[in-house]
Amino acid sequence: MASIRKPLLCIVTPALADANNGNWQTTRRWARLLAGHYRVAIARQWPDAGLHETPVALIALHARRSAGSIAAWAEAHPQAPLVVVLTGTDLYRDIHHDAAARRSIERAHRLVVLQERGPLALPAHLRARSRVVFQSSPARAAQPKPRGFLRALVVGHLRDEKSPETVFEAARLLGSQEGIRIDHIGEAIDPALGEAARATAQACPHYRWLGPLSHAEVLRRLQRAHLLVQASRIEGGAHAVLEAVRVGTPVLASRIDGNLGMLGEAYEGYFPVGDAAALAALLRDCREGMARADGRLARLAAQCAERAPLFAPEAERQALLDLLNDCLRPSGTGPRTGDRP
Repeated sequence: MASIRKPLLCIVTPALADANNGNWQTTRRWARLLAGHYRVAIARQWPDAGLHETPVALIALHARRSAGSIAAWAEAHPQAPLVVVLTGTDLYRDIHHDAAARRSIERAHRLVVLQERGPLALPAHLRARSRVVFQSSPARAAQPKPRGFLRALVVGHLRDEKSPETVFEAARLLGSQEGIRIDHIGEAIDPALGEAARATAQACPHYRWLGPLSHAEVLRRLQRAHLLVQASRIEGGAHAVLEAVRVGTPVLASRIDGNLGMLGEAYEGYFPVGDAAALAALLRDCREGMARADGRLARLAAQCAERAPLFAPEAERQALLDLLNDCLRPSGTGPRTGDRP
């Protein structure tokens, strides 16, 4: 008996494997999760000369950077499902100031956000089109951690949105004798921030900038860290946060919607955006109570464990399949209102 050919789905992403960033990690993982139900083509833009068949649906990551592909698909296939996945810079900056990004979200049949507070950033008339799809990572066992000091890990390229200056300043507020060590992973997208990282490392022996590392090495270091520090000004749903949660490493995070939507409103590990003194105080509190069952570090670990099932691969797969099934039902698409400004 001949097997039924799976439908073709196209994911457009502005970042492919060479970027090794969150967009690429999401694209690669979604292709893998959907492979049992769809043939998945990955492209930097649509139309793609390598595709000789029209996909049943287009998923585009990034409203602004994929705006050309989104417009081309909407014009060529106005009734075919168009899903736009919104990053942090989309949600919290571009759709409010950039005309191309705004046209992208108006054209979409469905808007995917990556954490539960994402819909609140959308214009009110578009919130009904939004779906929350938490990203995922396999659970991994925590590895032995140092007992004589607290190791904090920062994961994120050095650029303004990630607020690395908050980490630099916190490192300078901490004394090298306090038993807190900070390892910072990420490429210097902004050369000036790279210089600042080097200057911080020279002045503070308890701070190390490790530069860009492979994803496997990042995971290994996450497993051995006591804490992840997530200091971003803008975040759509940081992959490093969910990976930390899935390996049992709690998080200290800036109080922004992108982090609140990942870790929950009641989480005890937040500090105000850009407040290096508050971050340093949290690090000290975690260090001082790291051996106590009722200390802050233990409480944060328990809160993260409660959130961990949200970021399971089977949950993400089901959310994606539900999204596509919804779009591909006869009533799932149809004319969009206000999509041709």
